[in-house]
Amino acid sequence: MNIQLIRRSALALSAAALLASCASTGGLAPRTQPKDLDTTLATEASLSQFIKSDAQFPKSDWWTALGDPHLNALISKALSSNPSLDAANARIDMALAQVSLSDENGRLQGSAVAQASGIQLPESMIPAPIGGSFKTSAIARVNLSKNFDLWGADKAKRAAALGQYHAAEVDLQSARLSLASNIAKAYVTLDQVYDLRDVALREKKRNEGLVSLGGARVKKGLDNELQVRNAQVALASAEQTIFAANQQIEVLRHAIAALMGQGPDQGLQIQRPTLRTAGKLGIPSVLPSELLGHRPDIVAARWRVEAAARGIDVSKAAFYPTINLSGMAGLAATNISDLFSTKALLLQVGPSVTLPLFAQGRLQNQLEISNAQYDLAVAQYNGTLAGALREVADALTNAKNLDAQISAVQMASSAGNKAYQIAMARYKAGLGTQLDVLNAQRPLLQLDQQLATLRAQRIQTVVDLNTALGGGVQLPGTQQ
Repeated sequence: MNIQLIRRSALALSAAALLASCASTGGLAPRTQPKDLDTTLATEASLSQFIKSDAQFPKSDWWTALGDPHLNALISKALSSNPSLDAANARIDMALAQVSLSDENGRLQGSAVAQASGIQLPESMIPAPIGGSFKTSAIARVNLSKNFDLWGADKAKRAAALGQYHAAEVDLQSARLSLASNIAKAYVTLDQVYDLRDVALREKKRNEGLVSLGGARVKKGLDNELQVRNAQVALASAEQTIFAANQQIEVLRHAIAALMGQGPDQGLQIQRPTLRTAGKLGIPSVLPSELLGHRPDIVAARWRVEAAARGIDVSKAAFYPTINLSGMAGLAATNISDLFSTKALLLQVGPSVTLPLFAQGRLQNQLEISNAQYDLAVAQYNGTLAGALREVADALTNAKNLDAQISAVQMASSAGNKAYQIAMARYKAGLGTQLDVLNAQRPLLQLDQQLATLRAQRIQTVVDLNTALGGGVQLPGTQQ
C-alpha cells in the first residue's frame, strides 16, 4: 500500500465521520431505572418484628428441616433427573453458544474459494475467434477481512450475550428451587389429606358406636328407629369422606411422581408423610439488602437489565460508520493448466467504510426498541423485587396468624371433646338423647378438619419462607 493510497483512505475516513455526524440519536434514552431495595421499598414496619439474631438464610437442602427422610429422598431424586432442568441446561448451552458467536465479530474472518467454469458465446453475437469457441476459466482464492470495533458495538454485543448467559445460568438454579418447592408443597398437601382421612376415620368410629348403641336401645324399647337412621346417615357421610380422601391421596402421589419426571408407578412408592411440626419463623437482620444476592429470580432479572443496557450501546454504535479491512489473494487463469503459473497471481487489499446515510429514522426506531427493551427489563426487575419482599412478608404474617388460629381451634376442640364425652355418658345412662350426642359430635368433625388444614398451612409457611429467601441455591459467582 503506497503513501497516496494511505492519504486517500484517511480522507475517506474523515469524510465518513463527517457524514455520520448527520445521524443523531435525538436524545432518546430509557425512561426507568432499577430500584434500590433498601431506599425505595420500605420493609421496617412490616418485617422488624420477625428479625431473629440467630436466623440465617436457607441452606441448599432447606427441606430437610421438615424432618421427613422420604421427602428428602424424593427431592434429591427429582433434582438429579428432571426434564424441566434439562430444558434449563439447554437454554444455558444456547446462551453460551451466543457468547462464542459474538466473540467471532472482531476476529479475522476468512474463506477459501475454488471455481472452474466454461462458456461458449454464439458467433451470431460475437465473431470468431472469440465467438463459437468454448472458453474456460479457473480461480482459486483466499478472502480475508477484519472489522475494527471503533465504537464498541462488538464489545457491547458480547457483553449483552454474556448477560443473557449469566441469566440463563441463574434460571437453572431458579428451576431447581421451584422444583424442590413444588414437590414439598405437594407433599405437605399429601400429609394434610392423610390427616383429614384420620379425622373421617374417627368420625366413622364415633358413628359406628352410635349405630350399635342405638340399635341396642331400640331392641330394649328405649329409642325408635329414627335415632338409628340418623346415626347411619352420619356414618355413611364419614365413609364417603374417607373414599374421597383415598382418591385424593392417589392423585397427589401421581402429581409428585410427575414433578419428579417419573411415571405414576413411582407414586405407588410414596409413603405417608412424617413431617415435623413447624417451629417459629424468623428472618436474618441483613434482610432485605442481602436478599438481592440470594434470590435467583432477582439475580437473573438484574443480569437481563445489564444485557438490555448493552443492547442500547449496540444501537447507539449503529449511528457511526463501520470500517473494514479486506483482502484477497489467489490465482486466476483462462486455462486450468496455467492456474499455477507466476502470471496467474491475483491480489486485492484495501479498507472499506460503511456509512449510515439516510437511515436516521430506522436507527432511531431501533434505538427506541432497545430503550423499550431496557425499560421492560427494569420493570420486570423492579416487579421481582417487590414480589420477593411480598412473599417474605406473606410467609411471616401467615405463620403468625396461623399459630394464633391453631391455638384457638385447639382450645375449642378440647372443649368440644369434653362436651361430647358428657353427652355420650348421659345418653348411655338414659339421661340424654341421641340428638344431644349428635349435636355435641357435629362440631368435633369441623374442628378436627380445621385443625388438620391449619397445621398443613403452617408447615406450608416454612416452605414458602425458604423459597422466598432464595432456597439456599448456589448462584454463579457467589458464596453462601
